[in-house]
Amino acid sequence: MSVRAHSSLSTPIRDLISRQPSEHSLLSSFYYDPEVYRLDIQRVWRNGWLFAGHSCEISKEGDYFTINIDTDSVLIIRGSNGAIHAVHNVCRHRGSLISDAGCGHLKKLTCPYHRWTYGLDGKLLAAPGMHELDKSSFALRPVALREVEGLIFISLADEPSGFEEAHETFSALAKPQGFRNAKVAKQVDYLVAANWKLVWENNRECYHCNANHPQYTKANFDHYNTDDTTSQIREQISEVVRRSEAKWAADGLAVSHKQTGMTTFPDAERNIWHSANRTTLVDGYVSETMDGKQAAPLMGDYKDADVGTLRMRSLPNFWNHSSCDHSVTTRLLPVSPEQTAIRVWWLVDEKAVEGRDYELSNLMPFWQLTSEQDWVICERQQRGVRSSAYVSGPYSKYKEYNVEAFVRWYLNQIQEGYDGNAQ
Repeated sequence: MSVRAHSSLSTPIRDLISRQPSEHSLLSSFYYDPEVYRLDIQRVWRNGWLFAGHSCEISKEGDYFTINIDTDSVLIIRGSNGAIHAVHNVCRHRGSLISDAGCGHLKKLTCPYHRWTYGLDGKLLAAPGMHELDKSSFALRPVALREVEGLIFISLADEPSGFEEAHETFSALAKPQGFRNAKVAKQVDYLVAANWKLVWENNRECYHCNANHPQYTKANFDHYNTDDTTSQIREQISEVVRRSEAKWAADGLAVSHKQTGMTTFPDAERNIWHSANRTTLVDGYVSETMDGKQAAPLMGDYKDADVGTLRMRSLPNFWNHSSCDHSVTTRLLPVSPEQTAIRVWWLVDEKAVEGRDYELSNLMPFWQLTSEQDWVICERQQRGVRSSAYVSGPYSKYKEYNVEAFVRWYLNQIQEGYDGNAQ
């Protein structure tokens, strides 16, 4: 994708990168230094494709939500004929935010300061009290937007590109889940006192799972790795995969992650920043719920509860775990060097009725507990890397291969000379 023009790296940042030991955790300054944070915003968050939200959140013309990427506020709105638009939430007159609300419904976009009024597509309709004005020159600044099977992505880059492969990655696997015909059962917002990179590093390994996620490890196999997988466990995995492949083939589904450990992601060398897979659950589980039982009506095209889990992820801010009956999406947004805003959505079929077809008390605990356990881990680590005693530690080749790959991907993004064109 095209990157914005930027100045050369400062000497302190160059020195920091040169001192970073390979196959070790990042040096402490990467997690709290304000200059590093500004570099992250410029070269990662304002260059890449960012997950914004679900199209089902704005199902009617005039429905909108806003998303804040550091100091940039973006408004995403459903326009006429079902089109979805993304524009900078900044009036072209004197820069006031047009909407302070996180979401809502509007017939037009009217700046509360001087009443400049824009259409749902961002075109300037009226500028009361102004001299003769070429309205076509003062539309709200557009933001690139792509939708894939009900997932909305945006890019703040001047000339964004490189979404075609991501679209291909997500479209086939996401279609059966029915995100376009879903609704939000619940969303929870968190302000986590940790750098966004610590949150991603935590997501990319299950080294910590046995000690911290008792409900997750009961449902999943990926906490096992080559160093601790017994022959009995390998046979269990093989049997579930064999049975699932035979059963799912008729519905066009397939097991795309069959081995122990977490699926490999990202690919730093080729800048693969997105991936998706369908994986099996442990015998007795058809949904990532506390008891493994279906907790809501089947979503999308599913005709049977036994479909494993759909897993999707994209750097720098999105991951999703979807079961037969519900979907859980997590979105990260940077707030400061040591704060990350996180939203978690629980989605169900649009026709499902709370209290009749599902109870939040059955739907939410599995991923609410897992998520909140992780936020505690990340906040504890943020305090630890601030210590004068912190020294970069070595990554486990068995269990932290994805963390090491994430660090290499990240360093590639911020270093001068990155051309942004790799896919």
